[in-house]
Amino acid sequence: MFEQIIAFINQLLWGDGQLLIYILLFAGAWFTFKLRAIQLSGFKHMFSLARHSTSADSNGISSFQALCTGLSARVGTGNLAGVAMAISLGGSGAVFWMWVIALLGMATGFAESVLGQLYKVKDNRKEFRGGPAYYIRAGLGKTWLAVLFSLCLFLGYGASFSAMQANTIAEALNNTFAVPTYLSGAVIAVIAGMIVLGGLKRIARFAELIVPWMGATFILTALIISAVNITQLPGLISDIVLSAFGLTEASAGALGAAIKSGIQRGMYSNEAGAGSVPHAAAGAAPNPNHPVVQGYIQMLGVFVDTIVLCSCTAVIVLLAGVGGSGEMAGISVTQQAMAVHFGEFGDDFIAVAITLFAFTSVVANYAYAESNLHFFKLDNKVGRLSYTCMYLAMVMWGANASLQQVWNLADMSLGLMTLVNVYAIVLLTPTIISLTHDYLNKKQQGENLSFRTGDVVIQGETAPDIWD
Repeated sequence: MFEQIIAFINQLLWGDGQLLIYILLFAGAWFTFKLRAIQLSGFKHMFSLARHSTSADSNGISSFQALCTGLSARVGTGNLAGVAMAISLGGSGAVFWMWVIALLGMATGFAESVLGQLYKVKDNRKEFRGGPAYYIRAGLGKTWLAVLFSLCLFLGYGASFSAMQANTIAEALNNTFAVPTYLSGAVIAVIAGMIVLGGLKRIARFAELIVPWMGATFILTALIISAVNITQLPGLISDIVLSAFGLTEASAGALGAAIKSGIQRGMYSNEAGAGSVPHAAAGAAPNPNHPVVQGYIQMLGVFVDTIVLCSCTAVIVLLAGVGGSGEMAGISVTQQAMAVHFGEFGDDFIAVAITLFAFTSVVANYAYAESNLHFFKLDNKVGRLSYTCMYLAMVMWGANASLQQVWNLADMSLGLMTLVNVYAIVLLTPTIISLTHDYLNKKQQGENLSFRTGDVVIQGETAPDIWD
């Protein structure tokens, strides 16, 4: 009965009902309109803020570390397998619709990250914590809804998602290098445990060191492949755009599939609206010290994840001439593409890339769920130790398990998180708009950009001593 209930909910959210697609499209369009296309008007400014985002105070991580932590969770197997899956089901036109949903998602990511910053609190370590549960309770006064979100978060990011990522790593290493899955699981658990026991700051430092190099290496690989095949690029880009609207012979009957698969895989990849990234955003002490700054920084994260990294995978796959079969295929398509470009080395490269991408997600998933321990007054030694043991046990189990049931459970958790979060941020739109206007007005008039309690009228109340 429990499995049937999960299957029914997932069918409604992700299956034929496609409820989440419509909800996230609405959210992206809503905030794009309400914030006057801030992802376009503020495009240059978000890069300017990112260049000065490495400083922080003793209470929080830097904005750059928060960006890298958010990217740690976003940049996972979806960037390698998800894009290939979209192309296999919807053809090259699916890539265009991934770009569209990413542009809309940038506005949603901005909105939820601003709220994560505004309503953050200090835990018993005097470090910043926050996320949807916090702004639902503090901004809307709906404690029951905040508890529901937190439970879904623990079920998803605290357990299921980490098990899935560990399984992906173990399978990749076993298939390519014949490493036993039990050994992979043990090594993953030990290394992850060494990182996460240091708390959010150690996780952020790990992300700051690994994510930029990991992303840069993958981008460089795509640039090398593009340079070798540069004469094919104009035709490739033309095919992506024309196929997106069913204007090529090959895509004439696949317009619906291109739109559906492109939008769905883009949503899975960048997580905008799911309520996950606000946990990383809340942990930051931004420079300048204004909630809107973290909105810009995390908006950049959506751009890097989908517009940049997913496009790299698309270029690698499409230039190799694989995919587009009309049947669901994932990482195998990306591996085939890399083998076309680099021979046997391509398989090894993708195996290593999967390991790094998935492992950073494992670590960031811990941070997201751990942020909600304070919400339940469990941010103490016993609470953290209990949660960490459960988390590492799920990692070990996931590396050696068949995870179809866990996938279903995780999909349901993510779907319910998204429903609750989008509902909350839409209700909190007046606060998001007020904060954005405050920041832009101060910027235009050359005033101190720092935010203080009382600068604008907000819904609910912020925690004491955060913005005073």
